Amino acid sequence: MTTPVCTNASQAAAPVPSYTPYTSFSSYVRARGPVLLRTARSLTANPSDAEDLLQTALTKTYVAWDRIEDHRALDGYVRRALLNTRTSQWRKRKVDEFVCDELPEQETVAATDPAEQQVLHDAMWRAVMKLPDRQRAMVVLRYYEDLSEAQTAEVLGVSIGTVKSAVSRALGKLRDDPELIPVR
Repeated sequence: MTTPVCTNASQAAAPVPSYTPYTSFSSYVRARGPVLLRTARSLTANPSDAEDLLQTALTKTYVAWDRIEDHRALDGYVRRALLNTRTSQWRKRKVDEFVCDELPEQETVAATDPAEQQVLHDAMWRAVMKLPDRQRAMVVLRYYEDLSEAQTAEVLGVSIGTVKSAVSRALGKLRDDPELIPVR
């Protein structure tokens, strides 16, 4: 014969004691919760993750509540729990690795021969020397001396538009130079 678990409704709705084993923990969380949540948010990018992180750290703190001797240092304890928990989460994160037959090596660019570089430099300089004096001056200032259009205009005493148009015409002539065509 089985006995009923509850004999009447009054026994079923027994009052829950208002005292929890750690009322000081509850008051600590109410008082310091917002500050600790800001700390958790500084450790994560997502506000929901920060709430989860804080909840986990507070759970660890609750479990150790009776072992914590100095309750004046609770903030430091909880912050350390936040940091340790976040570090553990970071270490456990999934790293996406894919197996492949060949390693994706970067293609190495063949080192250019210094003699070829010198030939190119000489051909470019000969092409620049064929330009009219004004265009040559602007190209040299813009690309050899690395001046801006405004600086080039100021040095030569012309407008920026003049520099732009003259350099554009000069570059067109350099593109058409027969000595530089094999380089392209």
